[in-house]
Amino acid sequence: MVVVTETSGPVRRRRHGEQLKAALLAAAWDELVEVGYARLTMGSVAVRARTSEPVLYRRWANKDQLVLAAIEHHRNANPVAVPDTGALRSDLLAQLTAVSEALAGFYAIAAAAAFSGLLTDTGLTPAQARDKVMDAQQLPRVPIIYQRAHDRGEIDLERIPSAVLAMPFDLVRHDMLMDLKPPKPARIQSIVDELFLPLVQNHQAGQDSFPPASSSGTTILAKW
Repeated sequence: MVVVTETSGPVRRRRHGEQLKAALLAAAWDELVEVGYARLTMGSVAVRARTSEPVLYRRWANKDQLVLAAIEHHRNANPVAVPDTGALRSDLLAQLTAVSEALAGFYAIAAAAAFSGLLTDTGLTPAQARDKVMDAQQLPRVPIIYQRAHDRGEIDLERIPSAVLAMPFDLVRHDMLMDLKPPKPARIQSIVDELFLPLVQNHQAGQDSFPPASSSGTTILAKW
């Protein structure tokens, strides 16, 4: 007679390839959030991921590489949807608000890691750290907003410098890095209405430089 027994719990399936890599990076991110960069170790991540340290070392040579990979993985795994309201101004307000709300916590964790030893241990400059771990994943998607506005006839992308197009997102990113919290709605509206849109209108009108200085040496700014 064959006796059939039931297991007391679910059978764990062995993870492989990208599934395993994603699980390891998710565990590393969770460990980073919970204990911080200074206390995170390859061993603590291995315990959280229910694996062994050699499994980690086969993919990342050290803790720094693992943390950088975990930050990038978390960033890319949580994209922010691009709004489509039918107008550039409302699209931009919605996108800046969504980006700041979604990424404020991410920036806080990434910044804490950078300033608690990641920069020193990896030899990265602040600019390199920004590019690797703090560069908003939304930037490659930003042109969608502008392309739609261009197609609607709101703006002419050929006349607007890339620095102007990037400016609203650069300012929001700067505010989040300084305050580690989302900018207030009034600040976002100010960036769009008082800084970005006047610059766009200036370039649309073909005024690609600042007006000349007056005889008294004071720059005369056009009022839009």
